[in-house]
Order: sequence, then structure tokens, then C-alpha cells
Amino acid sequence: MDGLRKLTASFVVPGPCGVAVRDRLKHLTVEDERVLRAVGAHQGSLASGDLRVRCADGLEHGAQTWAARKRELTALSSSRIAGAITKATHDQWALARRGQAAHIQNLAAGIRALRHRLSLPLGEKGTKRAAGGYRSKGEWFRKSRRLATLEARHAAAVADWQAGRVRVVRGGKRLLNTRQHLTDAGLTEDRWRERWEAERWFLAADGESGKRFGNETIRVTPDGEVSVRLPAPLAHLANARHGRYVLTARIGFVHRGAKWADRIEANRAVAYRIHLAVERGRWYLTASWQRPVVQTIPLETARARGMIGVDTNADHFAAYHLDRHGNPIGDPHRFFYDLSGTASHRDAQIRHALTRLINWAKRVGVAAIGIEDLDFTTEKTRERHGRRKRFRQLISGMPTAKLKARLVSMAAEHGLSVVAVDPAYTSLWGAQHWQKPLTTPHRKMSRHDAAGIAIGRRALGHPVRRRTAPPPHDRSDRAGHRTAQAEPGDRGREGTRPPATDRPPGGPSPSGKRKRGTSASKTVRDAPSTQQWVQDSLMCTG
Repeated sequence: MDGLRKLTASFVVPGPCGVAVRDRLKHLTVEDERVLRAVGAHQGSLASGDLRVRCADGLEHGAQTWAARKRELTALSSSRIAGAITKATHDQWALARRGQAAHIQNLAAGIRALRHRLSLPLGEKGTKRAAGGYRSKGEWFRKSRRLATLEARHAAAVADWQAGRVRVVRGGKRLLNTRQHLTDAGLTEDRWRERWEAERWFLAADGESGKRFGNETIRVTPDGEVSVRLPAPLAHLANARHGRYVLTARIGFVHRGAKWADRIEANRAVAYRIHLAVERGRWYLTASWQRPVVQTIPLETARARGMIGVDTNADHFAAYHLDRHGNPIGDPHRFFYDLSGTASHRDAQIRHALTRLINWAKRVGVAAIGIEDLDFTTEKTRERHGRRKRFRQLISGMPTAKLKARLVSMAAEHGLSVVAVDPAYTSLWGAQHWQKPLTTPHRKMSRHDAAGIAIGRRALGHPVRRRTAPPPHDRSDRAGHRTAQAEPGDRGREGTRPPATDRPPGGPSPSGKRKRGTSASKTVRDAPSTQQWVQDSLMCTG
């Protein structure tokens, strides 16, 4: 079709490369909490200073400056703690750098949209692909001023990018801005200060294979004993040998506990992080490790047992089960979630919905789940959608990146693969070709359900439409529209039924079996018979 963009090929998403589990540190004594706070504050100050030096280096950073920073930190802590701090600093700087690049792209997209709309006459209507002109001279003037503002911001961001300047807030920019809106956040200044200090602590240690239980700084034994190697200035707080402090709390990971135990008993690397949830007053320990690279199965193998197509929406997943030929099976399924509230609540809602989806996929016996490769980066701009504020909020609230990461990780644990497909026209073509034919008095099909079928068919390698109809004068009924689904490659479906001319009327069937008894004809037919009569010469008489 003319004007349609080229669709990208479907692919099997690579599996997860890491695992993280968390458990609560219960029954900590007052002395335990005092030591953890002191260690976190001391190492947090070292991390803040190291980040300041790294940001000052900019693009001039190299191996020599890294080694110099690590030597300075080693004197104030230990070599392993210094290595963990510098590595975390580099990761944070790189994350800020990627965010800066995304911000520049977003500003450039807004500038292009504004320039396009300002170049159009007032009141010109837009299309589905591009917005139209502005409605009035006043709106045109305000948008021209906004264009100048965005261009200034873009120039400043590009200058920072070229100079290697990034802006990083240890503790989080959102929490920092909350300081100016304590009443709206329902916090007091002391409560906010406690959260701010806890977020800036550094109580983490990278794992090291070959060392005892996989970590020398924060060590967890198979029976759950947790001990922390104290930095040099706080060595007087130790209650065990070699400058270690043993906590009274015992840890035991319920989720993936067996895998964790196998790693530490084999002295394989496990990274740990201790943090305080101030709003709950609870301490937690998170263990993480790298997992072997999961080999993705071939795309044809993922398609062999059918597919479940999933359409992602603002409040639910619309899923449909399809066989390997692309035929819908059964009724649509919907898995609802609520993305309002806190980030932890939204994350829990996504996990619960994905759990129900994966359990259903296991029951029907498919090997893969098809999902759209969504990316709303260019769709969230204010200039693209203008007054459609609720729509912008809708697409901004959909956690597409986190959803894909969650689905891939959870599906891999159950032996399922994830096939990513191009999201173009799935809702439009799904509603056009599948919504009405599948709607019955007992089955209500929504536009999202039909989109799930379109996604599943695209993941299976089939076209979205049910089938291409033949030309009008080549149809068997000369007027109808045949859309019966059949396996691709079965060309016999285009033929017509051959006439039964292998037996005379009233004679036995070719199989030799009679399906029903004969009955006398009730109609006198004047049409000539098609049977050929042969005269027997023996019956002739002179």
C-alpha cells in the first residue's frame, strides 16, 4: 500500500543477563543500626566526592585518573570498597550521559514539529501523520516564542554534550525537588532529611569469584549470618576479627534461595546492597549476580506451537491465543492492572498481571508470547499532540521499558520466549479484519482484542488480514467475499469442487456404499437424460 512505512522484521528478544533477590534484615539491634548508618554515611560522602571529581574530568577521563581516584579512596576505606565506589560513579555518569542524549533528541523532535506547524497556513487541517496549522494568530505567536525557547535549550544541551558536562544528583532529582513542596508531599523537614540522607548512603559491595562465599566486603554465609567489612576510619566499631562487624539479623532468601546458596557454596561472585526504607523503618539486603547468557531459540521454533499475541494498554493486557497457522482459538483474555499510586504499587500491579498472563500461556502450551516493540519517545512531545493533554499523560504513564524487561525476565523463568514485533497499524488492521468477524452474541470483541490477534499473526510471520480476496469475477459465487483461513501454501483451497460424473444417476457411489435409501421421484422432469442408452442386438427381432 502506498504511504505505509516499511515494517521491521520480528525477532526473539534476548533473555535476561542478571538476577536480583531481596530479603528483610529483621531484629536488628540499636547498635547494629548505628553501625550501618555510620558506614553508609562515611562511604556515601566518599561516593559524592568521587562523583564530583568524575564530573569535573568530563571527556578527559582515562585509566590514569581512574587509578588516582581509587588510590585516594583506598586510604579512606579499603581497596574493594574503593573499586565499588569508582565503578558505581562511572555507571552513574554514563547513565546521565545517556539521559542527556535522549533529552537532546526530544528537544530536536519538538523543534521539528513546531517548525512544521508554523510553516503551514492558519487553520489548515492536519493528517494522521502530521499535525496541521495553528488555529489563530495568537496561538501562532505563542508557539513561535516556544520555538525560540526550545532552540535555546537545545543549543545549551548540545554545548554540554560536546564539553562532556552532565548534571547528576546523588539521592535523586525528584526527592531534591520535593524539598520545596513538603506540604504537598505530606512530609516534615526532618522526615525529608532522613530520606535524603538514606538515599545518599553507600552500602554496597561487588562480588568476587574465588573469595569466601563470593564477597569479601559484605559476606553472607549459607546459614544466613551477615557481616560487613568496616572501612579503616570505623575499624574501632568491629565486633569480630579482621575489622568485621557481624549483624544479629539472619537472612534467608525465599525466592531463588537455592540458586543463591549454590553460588555462595561454590564461592562464585554475588553482589550485595543494604538499604533502609525510611517510610517503613525497615532494612533490606539485596543480592544480585550475573546469570549465563540465555541462548534465544530460533524464531521458527518459537512459532512451532502457536503464539499468544498481547496488546499493551493503559489499564490491561489484551491477549489472544493463535495456532501456528494464525487462527484464533477460544475467546480473548484480559489481564487488568492499575498504574495509579506509588512506583512500588505500579510495579506490583505489572508483575501480578504478567504472572497471570504467563500462567495462562503455560496452560495452553505455547512456546512464545508476541508483544509490540513499543517506544513512545517521539510520541510524548507536547508539540506533537498539542491540547491532547490526557492522551500525553496516558502514553507517558505506560511503563513500556520496564514492562518489556519484566516480561522477558519472568518468561525466561518459565521457559517461554518473547517475540517483539513492529507495532505499526496493529490496532487499525486488527479492528478492520478481525473485530467484526469474531464478534458473536456470546463473545464481545474490543479493538484491543483484535489488535492482540494482529500482533500474534505478525509474530507468527503471517499477514494481519485474514486472506486476500480473489477478483470479483473469479469468485465461485460471483458476488461473495470468501475469507476462510487456511494454512499458508495450501493452494488447493482456491479450486472449485469437481462434478460427480463418475457414476450414472441413481447408481452406487464410487465407494460402493449407499448413504440413504431410494425414494420415488415426486417431480416430472422434461429435461433430457444425460445417460447414454445402448441397444442390445440380441433383443432385435425380425
